Amino acid sequence: MVCIRPLVATASCVAALLSPALATAQGASDWQVGLTVYGWFPSIKGSTTFSPPPGSSGGSDVSVDAADILQNLKFVFMGSFEARSGRWGGFTDLIYMDLGDTKSQTRDFLLGRQQVPADVSGKLDYGLKSTVWTLASEYRAIAEPGLELDTFGGARMVDLDQTVDLALSGNVGSIALADRSGSRRAGLNNWDAIVGVKGRVSFGASRAWFVPYYADIGAGESDLTYQVMTGVGYAFKWGEVVAQWRYLDYDFGDKVNSLSLNGPAIAVNFRW
Repeated sequence: MVCIRPLVATASCVAALLSPALATAQGASDWQVGLTVYGWFPSIKGSTTFSPPPGSSGGSDVSVDAADILQNLKFVFMGSFEARSGRWGGFTDLIYMDLGDTKSQTRDFLLGRQQVPADVSGKLDYGLKSTVWTLASEYRAIAEPGLELDTFGGARMVDLDQTVDLALSGNVGSIALADRSGSRRAGLNNWDAIVGVKGRVSFGASRAWFVPYYADIGAGESDLTYQVMTGVGYAFKWGEVVAQWRYLDYDFGDKVNSLSLNGPAIAVNFRW
């Protein structure tokens, strides 16, 4: 069931933040636009409890930690777009993941909140599809030759769809028939209001080298979400190349308990 009150509050927050930016930009012609493409290679952690589907013949919950399953699939594609006129602007950021893995003769899961008996093993097919979309309005609070600082506010959406197919083998006599095999699915679609800061510190004779930074925090339909990012980059005439470290964390407080992505990224920024 969708929670209407957090969605209304988030939408109102975004509308209020975007209104002055759009009003100011309409009267200005000094637009600056940037397009960024990332390759992100994070480690993924997250715990989910998969309940039997409605109308099934029963069975216990299956709990899985993504870190135990997704050991070799650690690639995420990300892109972002930013537009600015004067001190006001806005940006959007999109992450899409489609991951999956199979583990045979494994016991990296809980059945009915209990560890699987030692003489029982399972084949576990796990899939994770996720979209994380951020939309925000920003204001350049500091614009110095070697320092830029933007404050921003907006919303972030996360859409998760997780599936698990389980088949047990071995001495399964004490395990109920409904728990010996089957499919489970768990997912959510959450909107959260966020606020944060971002910018860069430039250095060197021509200030071509710079250290970017980004931090946000928010809540809404999720209990808490936050993100931090920093690294080092070099500016060319056409744009920039940046190596950075990014951490994104969610605390859902639901069947999908948590999700975090933590790891290095390479970004190419095109500006005009």
